[in-house]
Amino acid sequence: MTPAPDSMGSPEREPAQEPAAAPTLWQRARPKLIPAAAITLGLMLALLAWLVTSAPLGRALEPARKPSLVLTAIDGRPIARRGDYKEAPVDIARLPSYVPGALIAIEDRRFYNHWGIDPRGIARALTRNAQGSGYTQGGSTLTQQLAKTSFLSPERTIKRKLQEIIIAFWLEARLTKEEILNRYLSSVYFGDGAYGIRAASRVYFDKDPEDLTLGEAAMLAGLVQAPSRLAPSRHLEDARARARLVLQAMVETGALTPAQAAAARPARYDPGRKALPSGSYFADWALPQARAAAGEADYGDIVVQTTLDPRLQRAAERAVKDAIAGSRGLNVGQAALVAMRRDGTVVAMVGGTDYDVTPFNRATQAMRQPGSSFKLFVYLAALNAGLRPGDMVEDAPITIDDYSPKNDDGRYRGRISLATAFAASSNVVAVRLAQQVGTASVIEQARKLGVTAPISAYPAMALGTSPITLLEMTQAFAAVARGSRPVKATALARPAAGGVLATLRNAAEVLTPWPARAPMLELLQSAVRNGTGNAARLSIPTYGKTGTTQSYRDALFIGFAGDLVVGVWVGNDDNSPMNGVVGGNLPARLWKRFMTSALQGDEAPRSSERDEPIGDLIDSVAGPEAGDAADAVTDILRDAGEGEIDVDRIDRAARAIDRARGPNEGEPEFEPEPAPQG
Repeated sequence: MTPAPDSMGSPEREPAQEPAAAPTLWQRARPKLIPAAAITLGLMLALLAWLVTSAPLGRALEPARKPSLVLTAIDGRPIARRGDYKEAPVDIARLPSYVPGALIAIEDRRFYNHWGIDPRGIARALTRNAQGSGYTQGGSTLTQQLAKTSFLSPERTIKRKLQEIIIAFWLEARLTKEEILNRYLSSVYFGDGAYGIRAASRVYFDKDPEDLTLGEAAMLAGLVQAPSRLAPSRHLEDARARARLVLQAMVETGALTPAQAAAARPARYDPGRKALPSGSYFADWALPQARAAAGEADYGDIVVQTTLDPRLQRAAERAVKDAIAGSRGLNVGQAALVAMRRDGTVVAMVGGTDYDVTPFNRATQAMRQPGSSFKLFVYLAALNAGLRPGDMVEDAPITIDDYSPKNDDGRYRGRISLATAFAASSNVVAVRLAQQVGTASVIEQARKLGVTAPISAYPAMALGTSPITLLEMTQAFAAVARGSRPVKATALARPAAGGVLATLRNAAEVLTPWPARAPMLELLQSAVRNGTGNAARLSIPTYGKTGTTQSYRDALFIGFAGDLVVGVWVGNDDNSPMNGVVGGNLPARLWKRFMTSALQGDEAPRSSERDEPIGDLIDSVAGPEAGDAADAVTDILRDAGEGEIDVDRIDRAARAIDRARGPNEGEPEFEPEPAPQG
């Protein structure tokens, strides 16, 4: 007998609870999806509101935002072209029917049957691309492509694709199919900088789109898929092969009969615009100025005349090439030259040894230490404070805090004249003068002469340790040459007929009378006549200053003669030292070679030999009539660098040279053109 449960015993166990069911994927995602959907809907509504109220429907018909600029030299010959080439819009009613027909057949064959997007077209494109049938198709309709090119950025994101679809629907609702085609054909990119079929017709076939043949229309329609890869200017056979596929597509859509397609003659490439470089050192520098001056965009090419002188540019390129070729063993990898008139109009520019290898412009972009050429500002500050070239200064060791500058040759000459110190490029005198007049005064002089680069106000600043571009340094010397300051370098001149641009020659600001300029000219002339710049001396009054930085990393010569102001720099992009190259040898010789050609009006003959030693150049400058005095200068300066000169002996020799040589017949002293008043 089974005992009855004890009523006083343990309570009965409750049934176990089943575990809670795991949340579904929807339940997990819903808290995130609902806000995301709300945000997306809000963005779509905002986009629609923008489209309805302010979307630029006519943008596809407008001129290019960065229109094609053709830069010409001062003589009117084109030197470079940059920008987007776009011509006036087309009207498909005036075009042969096969022009839009070719585009529709290859890009969007259901164009007249969809409302902006084409699911069937997308499926067909996917199938055809998977089959590898000879040509690929995209899934975007012409309306979507117009939406993308006229309203959106080229980035590939889901957000941008959604925007493209919405805009395509809106375009279909607002415009007729013919208006959409007009806008598309007037703005789509065909390669070689040509936007729109009118521009492409002129670029590739030198004709208007109304005159295109069937073969030409097929080729242009085929370019849209990959304009750079198929451009007939470089890939004619590929463009023709693509055109045959377009003709095949036109047969498939009924736009052509097989006989008409077979009769179509292959298009011939007949360019309607002269091929021009897209850039050069000078053109790259001039382009922003030209863009700013061009004003409102227009159709076609905008022609801008520059100040470049082709003869002087050739002379500059040859001088740089010969200098580099003649510097074997000196570890000189690069050189730059900029030449301008005294008013700042740049007539020649070489930014490096090879633009195609590296377009980096060492004349305008490279921030390099100017070395002793910076002493121009130190001595201007000293002259402005009342010193004169004949005043005596102390060429002796100096220590400022922990800084003790040294002359390059380690020699100190005691009390010497200011002119002698400048000619010999004494470092200790420059530092002493900067401390005497104040570094702020030195920086002020640099600013007045147009230097905008940061300048550190510490003692070594006097020796040119703050990096400055060659262009800014040359501008500063131009201000001294012109007699008004600052001089601003410019690339633009008065345009040719048409008056598109205003005259943009530099109008230098005239400040108060500049009493320090005349003695500064005297110092600059002494540096060439008697000092470190002697290798640059010409047969006319020559003014300039050498510059060399620590460990021979940079070497410069900047100077002027006649109406030309020229700056030269040599060095290496990796800042590695050169082998004994100083401002007074290779840069000075390069400068002289260019100036000799430029001022005589004839380019210097090409030299295949290594540059001669500096002493030989000095012999040729002094001339045989100088006799023993010329020999003395040759002895002193042969293979010499900055700070390695017996200045007392130079003074005696130079006086003898001047007496023996005298000025050339009819040779005037340097007289800058009068500064404009007001």
